[in-house]
Amino acid sequence: MSSEINKSRLLVLSSHFTDLHSESSLMASEKEAALAAVPSDSPTIFDKIINKEIPSKVVYEDDKVLAFRDIAPQAPTHILIIPKSKDGLTGLSKAEERHCEILGHLLYIAKLVAKQEGLEDGFRIVINDGPQGCQSVYHIHVHLLGGRQMNWPPG
Repeated sequence: MSSEINKSRLLVLSSHFTDLHSESSLMASEKEAALAAVPSDSPTIFDKIINKEIPSKVVYEDDKVLAFRDIAPQAPTHILIIPKSKDGLTGLSKAEERHCEILGHLLYIAKLVAKQEGLEDGFRIVINDGPQGCQSVYHIHVHLLGGRQMNWPPG
């Protein structure tokens, strides 16, 4: 049964990263993926990207984080920034005091990448957390969105 669940999760996650339909269809897919994903400290697709097992369009890398273009962008610029070491930080709600340094580093790198990408007029940072927050990959990650006017409320 456990391998059946893992296969289902893998299918949901791969569909999340390959669904290139309209924004509303993608939003529905993200919601479905988030509800189907079970919070876990198991390896994720991001671990495969960090290990270079899955290709990505890297825009920034240092010893602590990796930033790469989202393959289903929700804005002209949509970059994911992830820590290279998960250290139990599957989502923001799992943060502990020991994670303060990496959380700050993620936000600082988001600022650097935004500048690198020419987002002088502004950008949005999003961290989804948990199923109702539409989190589909349980490895904390920052979405850097820009290049268009953002709406409020976000949804």
